[in-house]
Amino acid sequence: MQFLLRVSDAIDALNEWIGSKTAYIVMAMVAIGFVNVIARHVGRFIGVRLTSNAIIELQWYLFSIMFFLGFAYILKHNLNVRVDFWYANWPPQRRALIDLAGTLLFLVPFCIIAIIVTFNPVMFSWGRLPNGRWGPWEMSPDPDGLPRAPIKSMIIIAFVLLLLQAISQAIKYLAIVTNAVRAEQAAQIEEYHAPVVE
Repeated sequence: MQFLLRVSDAIDALNEWIGSKTAYIVMAMVAIGFVNVIARHVGRFIGVRLTSNAIIELQWYLFSIMFFLGFAYILKHNLNVRVDFWYANWPPQRRALIDLAGTLLFLVPFCIIAIIVTFNPVMFSWGRLPNGRWGPWEMSPDPDGLPRAPIKSMIIIAFVLLLLQAISQAIKYLAIVTNAVRAEQAAQIEEYHAPVVE
């Protein structure tokens, strides 16, 4: 179990690092949006087009990346929407057992299915044709738009990271259920802090 907990710690560290970098994506997105608005108004004033669809698409690409990379981070910190009016007051072992069952029965299969279902469309966007040959990348239908392949690939990356975090969470739940961790270690798992009753 200690080996599995070390694996869980490594996955947590990876998703924590990735999640912490999304702040830079937010700043870049806001900066690009600001520059785009200024360029549009200045361009109208001087009669020259100073912006393009590529800049607009880059802004929503960054928003999508921020959203995709947030999946695993949200799960790690238990920030997902929950209805806990009974569950919050249960003992940690019972909560961990329910979470372990939910993770293994629903979240892990969902991630695996999402990766399988999106694989071929993502490969098609990179130019892989049904006959196995390679063609051009899928491009934006808008003039001067960006290629679609890199942003579509983020779907698979997001679900791989979410799957890894689901495995990490399952390890921690199992450790609590089997009493393989001390009480203070169990308390380090965010959702097993003393319940907040509103």
